[in-house]
Amino acid sequence: MIRKIVTVLILIPLALAIAVFAVSNRAPVLIGFDPFGAQPPMLAYPMPLFLALLSALILGVIIGGVAAWSAQHRWRRRARRLAAELKAAQAETAVLRRQLETPRAAPAQAPSSIAAIAYRHPSAA
Repeated sequence: MIRKIVTVLILIPLALAIAVFAVSNRAPVLIGFDPFGAQPPMLAYPMPLFLALLSALILGVIIGGVAAWSAQHRWRRRARRLAAELKAAQAETAVLRRQLETPRAAPAQAPSSIAAIAYRHPSAA
């Protein structure tokens, strides 16, 4: 409930500020992509100032998000590896618990083949 109220208290004024900024900065500006400064610029595009600034802001957020996501690659890989190890350990634990719960019948001790050959009963001779 409080989170929704805080979100509304932040998002509504932010949306109003963006709308006021967009309405007050509608004049077209020339955006140039000429690093050598030729007059007039070879690659230039006229656009409203608010659109240029908002698109730069959005592009910055996207680039920052991608950079943060790629920096966390090592931690995501480690989490996947540890999750796989945990799953294997849980499976092994389940198998061992099942083995402990099932009663084992005592196996009959059959004489080994060497013992059968080496031992002769006195009446067998």
